[in-house]
Amino acid sequence: MSAAKRKRRGAPQDGRDLAQNRRARFEYDIVERFEAGLVLLGSEVKALRERGGTIQDAYVQVRRGEAWLVGAHIPQYPPAVEPHDPTRTRKLLLHRREIEQIDEALTRKGLAVVPLRLYFKDGRAKMEIALGRGRTLHDKRRAIRDREDRREADRAMKAARR
Repeated sequence: MSAAKRKRRGAPQDGRDLAQNRRARFEYDIVERFEAGLVLLGSEVKALRERGGTIQDAYVQVRRGEAWLVGAHIPQYPPAVEPHDPTRTRKLLLHRREIEQIDEALTRKGLAVVPLRLYFKDGRAKMEIALGRGRTLHDKRRAIRDREDRREADRAMKAARR
């Protein structure tokens, strides 16, 4: 089925996040983002559409020139004939140059690769992953302070409009 037909039919999950790793945005300074496809089993796709998944404790490894998602949890789909392992390691689909870029950053620059969000795009499961540099406690405190300052400014502007 072509992408145009899927769009007309309107896949209900397209564009909506199935899972987010909000903690990663706090723990890491995001350097660069990538969009990766996922190699999933049929029961995993159905489980994602029905219940979503968890990527809170997940991370990405590069082994033998391939990217792998480790630690993501996709719940089992009860009607499935052959249930899948919820926390199995799943392959990520990226271009070779992107995998090489990620591998180089992991080895040379001391960065980490963290999943940010899981979603469907044109009926296919996608994951946004990012290269991130770990924040120190001082950086985290500054991020909290900046966020609170923005909230106060927004409240003041909202009160001034009334």
